[in-house]
Amino acid sequence: MNKTPEEIVKEMQAVANQMVQDDIEENPDSANEYFTCACCGKSQPYAGSIQYGEYRLCNDCVLLAETGFALHKFNNVQTLIDAMEDNRLEELCKFIKDEEKRKNEMNNQN
Repeated sequence: MNKTPEEIVKEMQAVANQMVQDDIEENPDSANEYFTCACCGKSQPYAGSIQYGEYRLCNDCVLLAETGFALHKFNNVQTLIDAMEDNRLEELCKFIKDEEKRKNEMNNQN
């Protein structure tokens, strides 16, 4: 029996949530160790992340990737990486603005 897209999404959400729990059980520090996701550009915890070739994706992006694969929307992670380019650029701009603000606040305190 074929699953509906909604059923596939729910199933993938459960799998992604379980991945986070499994990683934290195996290595509790993974919940507090962060990396920059190659897909969304956000600083995310290692817990639940997956390495796809040269790209490490956060749990949220793993969910997007695996759901996309299951729904046959794309067949490689590069397609998702390319589609998320605007999100990564927004995150980079936000990071730069936050850093400028932090530096200005430090300068004003001196």
